Amino acid sequence: MTGKTIFPNGTSSSGKSSIAAELLRILDEPWFHMPVDAFHAMRSPREVAPEELPLVLRRTWQGFHRAVAGMAAAGNNVVVDHVLSEEWRLRDCLRLFEPRNVVLVGVRCSLEELRRREQARGDRPAGLAARQLRQVHAYGPYDVECDTTTASSVDCARRIRSFLARRPFPTAFERLRAEAAPGGQPVGDRPWPSGP
Repeated sequence: MTGKTIFPNGTSSSGKSSIAAELLRILDEPWFHMPVDAFHAMRSPREVAPEELPLVLRRTWQGFHRAVAGMAAAGNNVVVDHVLSEEWRLRDCLRLFEPRNVVLVGVRCSLEELRRREQARGDRPAGLAARQLRQVHAYGPYDVECDTTTASSVDCARRIRSFLARRPFPTAFERLRAEAAPGGQPVGDRPWPSGP
């Protein structure tokens, strides 16, 4: 039995990690929080040459996607902590994850608040969230959305928990996979559908 996957998608500093922590606290079944930052932290501290860095990062993200898919395939429930700031990342996840068991959550936040959080944190490059904002939410439907500009991580987690109890089908991942592969062609062989 494939486990469920909750996939909050939002920019850096939008509140995904805080929501994930609250979900683990309030959900009844055992869940794993799998943040992509933990995978980056596993890499050796050796300096990577600038020309090698894009390939190293891409391989890390691909491995992360496969680790999440493997955990879910083994029957574990997973909360993913990742940013779909590049189209290929979503395509890869659509290929790997069981779409019926994925709850895709849109985590929105105002640009002004993102900038404030980024500055307060001091551990992210200035302007990172602003650069990600346009692409992150460009793919199409979500199963559920929350706005952390005004809602707390506790409120967002409760909203997601409530959605889990009554989630409709097809899921956003099922719809995205169908749109990306009309006629049953593999994802990646067709143009990407336009999104809001």
